[in-house]
Amino acid sequence: MSDFSTPWIDKKRGYLSDWLTQLWVKSSRYNIDPQKETWLDGPIGEPKIIGESYFEEFANKNNLIIETGSEEGLVDDFSHLNSTQFSSEKVHPRIIEFYESTSRFELDIWSEWSTPAKPFGWLLSTLFSRRIQQLNLPVSALDSSRGITSEIIALKKESNKAIQYVGWLRKVVKTGNVIYAGAYTSCTPPNLGYECVKVVFPLPNGNATVVLWPENMEDGSLKLHSSGNEFGDGGFYLLVYSSSEKAYVKYVKAIKETIHVYLDENNELRTDHIFKFLGATFLQLHYRIREKRFA
Repeated sequence: MSDFSTPWIDKKRGYLSDWLTQLWVKSSRYNIDPQKETWLDGPIGEPKIIGESYFEEFANKNNLIIETGSEEGLVDDFSHLNSTQFSSEKVHPRIIEFYESTSRFELDIWSEWSTPAKPFGWLLSTLFSRRIQQLNLPVSALDSSRGITSEIIALKKESNKAIQYVGWLRKVVKTGNVIYAGAYTSCTPPNLGYECVKVVFPLPNGNATVVLWPENMEDGSLKLHSSGNEFGDGGFYLLVYSSSEKAYVKYVKAIKETIHVYLDENNELRTDHIFKFLGATFLQLHYRIREKRFA
């Protein structure tokens, strides 16, 4: 899967476009010791490619075992998100079932970029996403017309089988391209003080980390918000690691996400995933979620 858009520099810096992005992140005034600021620490990628083999390689390097099966979920126990701000008891049981047993479900996806943002989506795909096989969001709705695959990969410690991360690997059936490889866990951002969903997308020499705080809706649906005002809030973070003890962090306040999981009028499980930049919606993803039919 070659890419003509950006030259290779070397094994450390990787491709030119990736290295320039990393320099931009390093210009941030924030840097952390990942071993101490564990709420932001997460898997990082090699300079060349992320792709579908990432979780297997990560497990081998970190002495983790991989488990896949019909009962693996993105969240081991949804009640772990309970706090004074949120109650899992108010969430519809079907939504909790999806998060705790995600492997039992399949997804259809529709995407719509706003007209002004569509050239940016194409540029992002050309310079980065398609080449590294990560965050490869469909630019055209027809890209996912034949469906997407969904694989849940539990990464567990060998010693006690405790879950370290849960990987969610999604690919486009039509092209075989990876939409994204995200490592799911939870964290407590210092400015919020309660448990949030944390999704880490490995990137060359670092990652993109999305911290989502949960909200109960009156109809039993769930909203997850990746938004905030400053470092230490929920939101979108870019990290570049210079060593195991130092990572540069860019808090991208301008990008906000909302994930709304609900049951529609036909009692089908659906999700609206809205991306905004400076308050304007630039991408909408819509999912229909159904339980798999096993032969």
